[in-house]
Formats: sequence, C-alpha cells, structure tokens
Amino acid sequence: MLERPWYVSYNYALAAAALALSAFGLVVIKSATLHSGQARSDLHHQAAYLVIGVAGMIVLSFTDYHVWQRLARPIYVIDIVILAAVALAGHSALGAQRWIGFGPFVFQPSEPAKLLTTLSVAAIIASPKRSYLRMRELIAPIVAMIVPTALVIKQPDLGTALVLVAILTTMLFFGLPRMTHFVAYLGALGAAGGFTLASPFVLKSYQRQRLLVFLNPRHDPQGAGWSLMQSMIAVGSGRLAGKGLYRGTQTQLGFVPEHSTDFIFTVIGEELGFLGAVSAVALYAVLLASALACVSAARDRYGLLVTVGIIAMIVFHIVVNIGMTVGIMPITGIPLPFVSYGGSSLITFLMSVGILLNVYLQRDKVSFREI
Repeated sequence: MLERPWYVSYNYALAAAALALSAFGLVVIKSATLHSGQARSDLHHQAAYLVIGVAGMIVLSFTDYHVWQRLARPIYVIDIVILAAVALAGHSALGAQRWIGFGPFVFQPSEPAKLLTTLSVAAIIASPKRSYLRMRELIAPIVAMIVPTALVIKQPDLGTALVLVAILTTMLFFGLPRMTHFVAYLGALGAAGGFTLASPFVLKSYQRQRLLVFLNPRHDPQGAGWSLMQSMIAVGSGRLAGKGLYRGTQTQLGFVPEHSTDFIFTVIGEELGFLGAVSAVALYAVLLASALACVSAARDRYGLLVTVGIIAMIVFHIVVNIGMTVGIMPITGIPLPFVSYGGSSLITFLMSVGILLNVYLQRDKVSFREI
C-alpha cells in the first residue's frame, strides 16, 4: 500500500468541532462565573486546561492506538489505583468525595477513568483468545467494568457509573458475535438496575429524590426540585435569541446552582436562546458525524471497540446533560463535553478525540516523516 502524508488523511472536521466547542465553553464559562468573585481565575484555569488538552489531543492523534491495547493491563491498574485513591485521600465537596487536591488545582479521577476503562476493557473484548461462543466468556469484561463502577458509586458518583455502563453496553453490542449473548447481558443488566433502585444501600437519599423529581418536576419545588424548576424557567425565558451574554437573570443571580458545570447548558439557553442552543447542538452533530467516520475507518476489532466506546461516552454525556436541564432526563451531575468548567473533564474529552483521530489516520498507511 502506498504511503500518504498524514495531513492528507487527518480528520480536520473532528478536531475543529472539538476546538470550537472548547472555545465556546470559555465564552459561556466567563458569563456563568461573572458574579462568582473568581471569574478571572476560573477562566484562566479553564484556558490552561484547554492548552494541556489540545497538546494531549495532538500527541495522541499521532500515537498508534495499538499501544493502548498492548498496555491494557497497566492502564487498568492505573485506572483502579486513581479511583481507590479518592477513598483514601479524596477531597469532599457537595456531599461527595470525588476529588484529589494538588495545591490550587483539583483532580477528579472519575473523568480520566472513563477513558482508561474504555481502553482497557476494549482490549479484553478484542482479545483473539476470546471467541465469546460460550456465555462464560462474558465474565471477564463485565467483571473488569464492575470494579471501577463500584468505586465511583462509592464516592458517590452515579452519573459516572451510568457512563461506564453505557460504554460497556455499546462495546459488547459491537463486540459480541452472538446477539443471544448480548440479550443475556441486557437481562443481567436490567436485574442489576432493578436491585440498585430497590436497595436502600446503593442509592443515597438525595439520588432517590432526584428520581422522584424527574418523574414529577413539581415534587419538592423548594428542595430537591429547585435546580430543575429554575433551570426550566431559565431555558424557557431565553426564547429565540436569548437575553444576551452576562444578562441572564436566573443564572447570574444564582437561582440555578452549578451553572458553570452541570447546568451550563441552562446558561446557553437563557442567554443565547433557542438559536444559541441549536448552534451548540449543531457543533455536537458535526463532532459526532466526524467521529462516526472513525468507526468505519477502524482497521481491527480493538480500533472499532475503542471508537464506539468513546462515542458512547460523549453521546451519553450530551444527551443526559442537556436532557436534565429541560426535565427529560434525571439530574445526575455529569458535565457537558468540552463546554462545562473542569480541567479533568475537558482534558479527558480532548484526549479521547486524539485517539479517535489516530484511528482515522490508521485507515490508510500514512507517513509521519513530514512532522
């Protein structure tokens, strides 16, 4: 096969969409934190995280993704260690222990754990030693996913646990040769979900309240339902073109909590209106369409599983985050990809895009000699 220069095969649309969303996030974060007393600090931190994330994206886009398959075991060990470290030396905030502090910076291990788990579990499913013709072959990838999932539930971080389940489900759908095995997995997953909802030892009381609010948005409007009610009011008040940046009443006056992170789409809806929200969704559509091109470009099972796992991670975040701001999804506290404030999340998503870019590059034999 003839070699082609890398710049001919690069997925520029995917990279551009990720960068555009990240830049858009800086603008919205500046508005969301305007009256927080640390707007300049938050903006500078996010800009620094963006630089680090873009550097990581570029490096990973030129790093053969098969490296991660060969390093699957140490990657999985790192994954478990950083999640376990939260329980030992984690920083608590908002009723959860999810962060590790490093001076002025705070690291949230559950964010990179999503990518690390995807890379390592994909290697298990793609292993040539596993034919998956027998039901017991399903045990290894499921157990491998249960460990990090249990660790994030303990924090507690139900949102990340659901992300991990979505990633595994998608990879098994594409990785299992027999649909009967996938159906059996779905049955087991449904039973586990039912147990989780019924058990008083898994879900915290506030998580149960969030589910009740999702079923009835007017349930406890001054308590558990406050965030959702205020978010829906804010998004609805934005109408067609919004109130303008820095002019949102519900968000700027603090009626909507966590509006620079979990509820940042509320800021978009209120201040930029329907047109701003549609523009953001359009950028995500470009990103996902470009990412799907990476799926068809995958040359082997590992590349396929990694790409569908990463896409599942991104899609789940988008759907749940936007959905919870308008009441069609329960509040789970997961960030909006590339836009929400948070270095751990932004860097993880940009590095995930870097891996997708390399899978796309590997569709042909490309030359890196011009770099």
